[in-house]
Amino acid sequence: MGFRKNIRRVTPYVPGEQPQEKVIKLNTNENPYPPSKKVQETLAGLNPAKLRLYPDPAATKLVTALADYYGVSQEEVFAGVGSDDVLAMCFLTFFNGEKPVLFPDVTYSFYKVWVELFKIPFSCQPVDENFKIVKTDYFTPNGGIIIPNPNAPTGIFESLTVIEEIVAGNPDSVVIIDEAYIDFGGESALPLIKKYPNLLVVQTYSKSRSLAGLRVGYALGNKELIKALNDVKYSYNSYTMNEYAIELGTAVLKDEAYFKESTGQIMETREWAKEALEEKGFTCLDSRANFIFAKHERVPAKEIFEKLKEKGIYVRFWNDERIKDYLRITVGMRVEMEKLLAEIEGILA
Repeated sequence: MGFRKNIRRVTPYVPGEQPQEKVIKLNTNENPYPPSKKVQETLAGLNPAKLRLYPDPAATKLVTALADYYGVSQEEVFAGVGSDDVLAMCFLTFFNGEKPVLFPDVTYSFYKVWVELFKIPFSCQPVDENFKIVKTDYFTPNGGIIIPNPNAPTGIFESLTVIEEIVAGNPDSVVIIDEAYIDFGGESALPLIKKYPNLLVVQTYSKSRSLAGLRVGYALGNKELIKALNDVKYSYNSYTMNEYAIELGTAVLKDEAYFKESTGQIMETREWAKEALEEKGFTCLDSRANFIFAKHERVPAKEIFEKLKEKGIYVRFWNDERIKDYLRITVGMRVEMEKLLAEIEGILA
């Protein structure tokens, strides 16, 4: 049984539950609205016979569309299988020094999985009592920095002034800003990539584009960073983007009106739901994402989580010391949020 000593042991990322039965699903930050009609129209016109061929390894059509949409060159865009794939490539590509990679202690839990999987030295920088990053903690020798903005699972948005100070203060490190939730009220750091060659901005179609099932993510940064990412990608798996993802990912960018409408509706519902929760004794953080991070003044989060699940309503709970009092509640459609609030009222009674 000596082979066991050669097996890599990691503590895996634990995704939100994906129940197969019909439930109100507010636990994985999916968009409650369907994708743009452009997706359905394009899907109807695709030729399944093309699936016998390998897709374009460079995903040229999608990369070109993203470059045009954001007003950058094709050489400044990298596309991957959801932002998780893109971020994993970033960790492999840019975090190879002897100094620790820095990221917040309350943040997207996949970061700690990747540093352990890839054997990268790291240091978690504690957020303050209001769950905000302490910028001075990032002015220390490091092998790279990654910060989600807005953060997960808190939804807290850091101003671009703070982000720029961190980027500018670390010219010898690659600084990655993970903007998975940027379209729900935040301001993107994208304009800064022209000014700072060490900045990489990562976004996704999974949240604001209603395409979590398609798996499309991308990074935007200077040509040197993007080339390095592609070099690692081609050394790992050349054909990461499938044919349908390339075509549908291109099509969805042509419906800006629907994009603005659906994200606007989510933000409106979020603010209404926060107010309603606060009336029931919850404290809600100032979320700029498509979810609400909330704790109740007297009923434990775990109890509410378990009782909601019994009623067929799924939200997210972590039994971690700093956030065990909080629930993360994805913003669903208004009718779903009304049902959630009604069940919570019964739990609190």
